[in-house]
Amino acid sequence: MATDQYDVLRDILDQRWTCRQFRPDAVPRETIERLLELAQRTPSWCNTQPWQVVLTSGAATDRFRKALLEHVRSAAPAADFDFPAKYDGVFRDRRRECGFQLYDSLGIVKGDQAGTMRQMLRNFELFDAPHVAIVTSEADLGVYGAVDAGLYIGNFLLGAQSLGLGAAPQAALANYSPFLREYFEIPDHRRVVAAISFGYADTDHPVNGFRTRRADLAEVVTWHTD
Repeated sequence: MATDQYDVLRDILDQRWTCRQFRPDAVPRETIERLLELAQRTPSWCNTQPWQVVLTSGAATDRFRKALLEHVRSAAPAADFDFPAKYDGVFRDRRRECGFQLYDSLGIVKGDQAGTMRQMLRNFELFDAPHVAIVTSEADLGVYGAVDAGLYIGNFLLGAQSLGLGAAPQAALANYSPFLREYFEIPDHRRVVAAISFGYADTDHPVNGFRTRRADLAEVVTWHTD
């Protein structure tokens, strides 16, 4: 039984990828509820379960998509949590490799600023997803509340994969936290961690054809045995 469970989880982890183009078909409500029930099993510090989720469907997604894009075109970023100060060394290399794969899949060549900008804005069009989930944490719980919310996001992504859905975790939306808070009437004591666009993946689109690699264990694990 243990081996079977390992294989199931390994398959889901191996198959999961970030979807950057969705079909317009809405996901049935009962499927979304199954997904949310899976994610709700996420462990948290002292079982505080600090995550709260705002979720859109149908016309509500389209209204939000339009309003968000208009805001991004005219407003400066403002996030509840500090974004990375810089990417150095292996972190820069991994980030660049992912970026090159993305742009290559779309035929965007180095120096094509218009193409790069257009793809960046696709984040705020939610990659045409029919649904988006905005994940927040309680301000008083600080970074550890955000860590717990990150675990929730990870399980949401795995749950989506298990249900045949595509999903894209998006920190980009959190870079406009005040707008999200006002638009969705999110209380001031909540902090925006990230968003997840989700739905059925357009598997024929070239942007969904590449996969990122993971570092070998030797790069990330330091053993102390004696």
